[in-house]
Amino acid sequence: MRIKIPDFIISRPLQKLLLAFLIFLPLISFSQEITVSGTVTEESTGNPLPGVNVIVKGSNTGTTTDFDGNYELDVESRNILQFSFLGFVTEERTVTGPTLDLQLTEDAGQLEQVVVIGYGTTTVKDATGAVTSVTEEDFNKGNIVTPENLLSGRVAGLSINTGGAPGSGSTIRIRGGASLGASNDPLIVINGLPVDNNTIGGSRSVLSTINPNDIESFSVLKDASATAIYGSRASNGVIIITTKQGGREFRVNLDTQIGINTLSNKIDVFSADEFREVVAEQRPDLVPLLGDADTDWQEEIYRTSLNSSQNLSVSGSIFENTPARLSIGRTLQEGLRLTSRFERNNIAFTLNPRLLDNHLKISLNANGTYEKNRFAPGEEGNAITFDPTQPVYDPESPFGEFFQYYNINDDGVLDINDLTPDAPLNPVANILQRNDRSEVKRFFGNVKVDYQFHFFPDLSAVVNLGYDEQQADGFVIISDENPITQPNGSFLGSESTYENYQMNKLFDGYLAYEKELGEFELEATAGYSFQKFESNQYISGELRNDQVDSEPVRTINTDLVLIGFFGRTNFSFQNKYLLTLSLRRDGTSRFSNQNRWGNFPAAAFAWKINEEFFPESETVSTLKLRAGYGVTGQQDIGRDNADLFLQRYARGLPASQYQFGNEVVQIGIPEYRNENLKWEETSTYNMGLDYGILQDRFSGSVEAFYKESKDLLANVAISDGSNFSNAGFQNVGNFVSKGIEFSINGDIFQGDTESFSWNVNFNSTLIDTKIKTLALNQDQQVGEIGGGTGNTVQIHRVGYTPYSYFVYKQVYNEEGLPIEGGYADLNGDNLINDDDRYIYNNGTPDVTMGFLSNMFYRGFDLSFNLRANLGHYVYNNVNSSRAQYRLLENNAVVSNLPVSVLNTGFTTTEDVILSDHYIEEASFLKMDNITLGYTFENAWSNNSSVRISAGVQNVFIITNYSGLDPEVFGNGIDNTLYPRPRTFFLGANVRL
Repeated sequence: MRIKIPDFIISRPLQKLLLAFLIFLPLISFSQEITVSGTVTEESTGNPLPGVNVIVKGSNTGTTTDFDGNYELDVESRNILQFSFLGFVTEERTVTGPTLDLQLTEDAGQLEQVVVIGYGTTTVKDATGAVTSVTEEDFNKGNIVTPENLLSGRVAGLSINTGGAPGSGSTIRIRGGASLGASNDPLIVINGLPVDNNTIGGSRSVLSTINPNDIESFSVLKDASATAIYGSRASNGVIIITTKQGGREFRVNLDTQIGINTLSNKIDVFSADEFREVVAEQRPDLVPLLGDADTDWQEEIYRTSLNSSQNLSVSGSIFENTPARLSIGRTLQEGLRLTSRFERNNIAFTLNPRLLDNHLKISLNANGTYEKNRFAPGEEGNAITFDPTQPVYDPESPFGEFFQYYNINDDGVLDINDLTPDAPLNPVANILQRNDRSEVKRFFGNVKVDYQFHFFPDLSAVVNLGYDEQQADGFVIISDENPITQPNGSFLGSESTYENYQMNKLFDGYLAYEKELGEFELEATAGYSFQKFESNQYISGELRNDQVDSEPVRTINTDLVLIGFFGRTNFSFQNKYLLTLSLRRDGTSRFSNQNRWGNFPAAAFAWKINEEFFPESETVSTLKLRAGYGVTGQQDIGRDNADLFLQRYARGLPASQYQFGNEVVQIGIPEYRNENLKWEETSTYNMGLDYGILQDRFSGSVEAFYKESKDLLANVAISDGSNFSNAGFQNVGNFVSKGIEFSINGDIFQGDTESFSWNVNFNSTLIDTKIKTLALNQDQQVGEIGGGTGNTVQIHRVGYTPYSYFVYKQVYNEEGLPIEGGYADLNGDNLINDDDRYIYNNGTPDVTMGFLSNMFYRGFDLSFNLRANLGHYVYNNVNSSRAQYRLLENNAVVSNLPVSVLNTGFTTTEDVILSDHYIEEASFLKMDNITLGYTFENAWSNNSSVRISAGVQNVFIITNYSGLDPEVFGNGIDNTLYPRPRTFFLGANVRL
């Protein structure tokens, strides 16, 4: 069917008019100004996205979405709007009307790659320095009591060695540290607040008061180009901790766990029957001193103990545009050692309002902790050697019915005043009769205000105020039934109390500028930092049997002030070439005026090779080359050394007085002084290659670094008569560290919630450290050991690793057994003396490795993590000072020995203690944790879940080391340690 069009519709005049209107209509529309508004949401969940940048392409006009994802912007029709948000794919839309809603899609390659750095954030793809970010989903699982253990084995170049005591602190090293005698601990920053690494007396550790459940992510800054923005405290790297924040939706999270701690290993000593045989064979004259009991003293000083933790958090929006989070937690950990106990009670609150159309962002973080401790004395050495034929308890003993060595007079009566001279005391009694407790209160947090100028949106002003206050009260009471509290035979007991206090105040103020000019992007930060550490300590030396010289002594430490001016600029061109420049000028009150200030520059460059040559490649998704250089500083030589450049005097005890006529004057003693003390500086060169293949399904990095520390700070001996001490802190020399790091993270199997997925992470680090120069090229003997008097087994020498072992070369007979006192005459002068000692290995492993595995299948999850040290050597001071037959006789009693004496036949300690025989290869492979869990999804409603789990902590260790544990404190010297427990635990997590 045809329809005829009237002639007037197609008349030529009307056709011309219609054609002109159609041509100019778009131009008329384009020139009109309109107000466009809309809502930006997340595609996967539909939730609003606050903070999305909405910018008119090619201009400086823009805004950001508010807390509900809404925006409003005056534009011209047909403008193109760019929507960008970190972790999401950037989208562009043309304005065609007054309403424009948008859903942003997660960028799988970027979403999990946000890295918090000094005074800002970046992404892994845009980072120019050696930075590793570990987020909550990648944390170690298991019985985690202190936060640093969430990271153990997870980051190349980072080593964490945690003790076995409940709530124990850790030795944390990034790339091996950078100092001889000053602190080698990394700077720890919590939500922008640098904390004091000096533990307050009465507290377990710097991090023991922090609840691991409140932590969202860690950023580990390893090279100087990443850390130099922190200047004076960054020589040993930086660990930035970011805690969890609130969200828009109301969420409740309950986490609970209970575990049993068991003893996994003991020092191998003779049992009671074995000991009787050894005594009868080696020293039959001592047989009458043996008892009839069968006691394993190591078993007696330990116990099977419990630990538990409960954490509850609630998050959501309490006011419009005001997300908040409140969490409370309680951790109770009983130690393996009798009476040892750690309790932590936490409360944390965060508030993050966004005001003034999202131009004003406020972040409030407040944390309170109440920690209670009971410390148990270290009786491991005593338990190893105490006579196993003696009982723990003696009903006739006047010492609380504990067995002790005392005599019976001629009338057959117990003589409590006649203790056997120099006999050891019952190790179980020493623990149970000592009440050593502390309570620690800590409040820390910060308020950060970030204002983006309305009239100049490219510029933001940031003010960060931080506060950290700690107070500890404690006492030590020793029972009046313990022999050590009985001077002159009177039952008095002893008691001492102490109070400690320290405060840390921070002010940071800086400006941040961001600008995009076509293919060129610029970010700049400049600011000022002021931090003050206040501390004083009150110690009461009063005893129940009060003496004149035990009056309370008050010690007030000098405040430490650090001031810094800092700046950093990031340049990006075509998203291929990245350049970072930074400079910090720091001043410390620890040094004299002429040495007070230090300058710490850094520069780093990165080239995204994949963007240059194959930007669309799905095979090579990341290939970035990085190079960096920077200088960082060091001035942390301990809380007691904040004023060494001043003329100082120490007041003597009340009993130390002089009398001048009728006036009694208390003496003052001049102390060590060094006006020339100055900054220790570390220069670092870093080269890295970041890689990712198959859309970053497999990704990682390779790093090579070279560090040189100069003007090393160390407490070393000085010439007699040249100062008011025989030793003090000086700048003594240089050393260099170099190494290679490798890491890879891979999704071996990728699947959804109903199929199998498997993710693994492996990292490895090779480090070599050598001393380059020392003052006057003089050796420094260090590493004090037990056994003998004043013996040291380590040395600092030019050309060698710090804390290298300095020993005699053992000579062996034809049967391969060591000859007692038989050492090689290395210099050929027919004498065996110190000139024949040589350097034999050191306590630093050549290679450290970590491996993490996470598997998921239909609600089940299985994870485990492994750590390994290779080229690791330990000096076994337990054997060198105790495994000799002459030590069977201990004055008028007998002592047990390690069974290793059977392998040597050694009789005396003095002739063998410096033998290289006691330096053992101690490489190891440890499984720190294995956890199996099952998650019930949508248990009550959408987004709710219940996860139950079970696991083992400290699962196993494979090593050839004969001692208790090859992972020792003290630069590789093993002279007994608190054993790390093997923990079996059950847990449940409920999310609503």
